Amino acid sequence: MASNRVLSYFISLRMKKSNIFFMALTTVLCSCSYLLGNWKLANTATDFRRSTPCNIHSNATSAIRTQTPLDFNPHHVSDDLVNALPVARVKHIPPCIPKFSEYTPCEDVDRSLKFDRERLVYRERHCPEKSEVLKCRIPAPYGYRQTFRWPGSRDAAWYANVPHKHLTVEKAGQNWVRFKGDRFTFPGGGTMFPNGAGAYIDDIGKLINLRDGSIRTAIDTGCGVASLGAYLLSRNILTMSFAPKDTHIAQVQFALERGVPALIGILASIRLPYPSRAFDMAHCSRCLIPWGQYDGLYLIEVDRVLRPGGYWILSGPPINWERHWKGWDKTSEQFKGEQDLIESVAKSLCWKKLIQKDDIAIWQKPTNHAHCKINRKIFKKPQFCKDQDPDMAWYTKLETCLTPLPDVSNIRETSGGGPVAKWPQRLTSTPPRIISGSVGEITEEVFINDTNLWRTRLSYYKTLDQQIAEKGRYRNLLDMNSYLGGFAAALVIDKDPVWVMNIVPVESNVNTLGVIYERGLIGTYQNWCEAMSTYPRTYDFIHADAIFSLYKDRCEMEDILLEMDRILRPQGSVIIRDDVDFLVNAKTIADELKWETRLVDHEEGPLVREKLLIATKQYWTAPTPTQNQ
Repeated sequence: MASNRVLSYFISLRMKKSNIFFMALTTVLCSCSYLLGNWKLANTATDFRRSTPCNIHSNATSAIRTQTPLDFNPHHVSDDLVNALPVARVKHIPPCIPKFSEYTPCEDVDRSLKFDRERLVYRERHCPEKSEVLKCRIPAPYGYRQTFRWPGSRDAAWYANVPHKHLTVEKAGQNWVRFKGDRFTFPGGGTMFPNGAGAYIDDIGKLINLRDGSIRTAIDTGCGVASLGAYLLSRNILTMSFAPKDTHIAQVQFALERGVPALIGILASIRLPYPSRAFDMAHCSRCLIPWGQYDGLYLIEVDRVLRPGGYWILSGPPINWERHWKGWDKTSEQFKGEQDLIESVAKSLCWKKLIQKDDIAIWQKPTNHAHCKINRKIFKKPQFCKDQDPDMAWYTKLETCLTPLPDVSNIRETSGGGPVAKWPQRLTSTPPRIISGSVGEITEEVFINDTNLWRTRLSYYKTLDQQIAEKGRYRNLLDMNSYLGGFAAALVIDKDPVWVMNIVPVESNVNTLGVIYERGLIGTYQNWCEAMSTYPRTYDFIHADAIFSLYKDRCEMEDILLEMDRILRPQGSVIIRDDVDFLVNAKTIADELKWETRLVDHEEGPLVREKLLIATKQYWTAPTPTQNQ
């Protein structure tokens, strides 16, 4: 034991001596290096002093005297800079000429004349070829003004915004629209309701219940200036109004100026761009659609978009023909034949005629097809459609077959997952399509989380854009990629006086437009590689969620942004949320559109790749008419 201690002590002592030796050696070497360096520096300084002349001041003065004078004149001008640095200049997409101020690319009158006139096919969507797409900014007409705020806009619009007096003459006796001074006024009249849409709706309300929340979504075919839709809003009924771009110049444009939802559209050879079971009520007031012709083709389409138990309301020819036929330019036999044909088609669709009073007739669609399947032995036509997606409605051809309702377990059950809740509970109740599991993997939990998410996002938006935060500043809104309609629902919950056109792109992985309608909201299908069926300057605000990610490699970002610019009103705003790489490119193009733009972080902070592009379209118009000459 003692020997181990001695050995350990000996080793420790030896290591200490070695450390002292190395420290001493290091000190000596460092000292030698320092002394050697000082010696070399001293020799260099001495050599420098010996080689430098003493008259340095006189030499410097001589050099200054012989130097060329300083030149302060400019040698470059701004014109040279443009050529020298082209990438430093922001290019601007040019304005279109004034004649395009109301350009609707897919409903262009000149292009439509190339198509078949049978069944008015030429008035359907016919979009330009890629080489025909305009690469310019659509101007507002000279004198364009910010629209009246809702509800004042329901009754008035500026003449400068829609400079067309045609309807004030053609429909003068029907109180569609009047002109005085610098504005149009809308008394609320229509062909079949000269006393006003309010009184007409009251008449309908005496026949079916319009106030208990069971009717929320409606479609008005051949809407005129959408007075019906405008006045139904006071009953909390949201109406999709549509009419073709025809001899009734600017009727849909008037509707949009009034702050009423509307699209350019027609019943001709393709399905309406809405899902099955979308509307609680469909309406036609002298809309001139041949309902009984073509084996009931157009009533079959109305049946597709009506929800189980929904209503179809018809006023005007041939209803009450016994009283009006002398003023309708046909014989009484012809009108009787037309009504008989409509009645026959309605029965073949298993509709029940609820009532006909004066000029109004109302039918109701069954809540399921249990009985209807049995009576196909009596009604050979139409047969039920087979192997067909009832919600596919983008350039989908109309067929003379009846869209089957989802199966039920008993005769009293409502098809499609049960009846929807009444408004306003309907907005946040889980839609029947989700309960029945018919929209992919979207569950009730996903739906609830999405609703809460968009309430949070809307609150964040209102801190970024004061215009959307100001109630009443905006009226017409567009959501380019709506998913479950969460953005629109958040606005309703916040009691903002707006309506939202919810778009479900046809390229989406799951078709959710039916869910949006079951929530009591409205919308349509759209391919954003094409123009929308609406007039320029339709929307005050556009929201786009991941739209550029969705259309990557499908079409050009510039074309999508040009279409957004076309349908956005001057001084309107845009919020685009997408991956930062897409938004950097989008901002460059938006700057070329002369939008005021800024990129901001995601609501969850700067570490999230998804960012937001906030933009405002500047006010500008076509030049004065004298400048155009």
